[in-house]
Amino acid sequence: MNKVLYLLFGVAFGIVLTKAEVVSWFRIQDMFQFKELHMYLIIGSAVAVGIVSMQIVRRLKLKSLSGEELKFQGKPFHKGFIIGGMMFGFGWAITGACPGPIFAQIGAGEMPAFFTLAGALSGAFLYHSVKGKLPQ
Repeated sequence: MNKVLYLLFGVAFGIVLTKAEVVSWFRIQDMFQFKELHMYLIIGSAVAVGIVSMQIVRRLKLKSLSGEELKFQGKPFHKGFIIGGMMFGFGWAITGACPGPIFAQIGAGEMPAFFTLAGALSGAFLYHSVKGKLPQ
């Protein structure tokens, strides 16, 4: 039953991404070329919701579904954040998708998204293969 629920949430999320044009290659290109604010407003609203949500969880001392205390811890900064962020940004600019919208693009019939998916899976496999040698 949980898997059906996850599938329904995934489909709903894909519909929202598609209707909001977050998965549009043209919208993403316009964002990176600073032609319109559409994507920046969506990203900004997501950051705001995340900040408010984290404050609610902290102040109400909410627990996970299994009853564990939720803890938010930062990671120490290192140059890998900059390198990884740049690689992520370049991939996003070229393909028009970060990991979540890839499946929404495929669901919307954007066949080139299969190449994006193949690249994302290859990148994840490559990272897994070399993560022990990278700064953590």
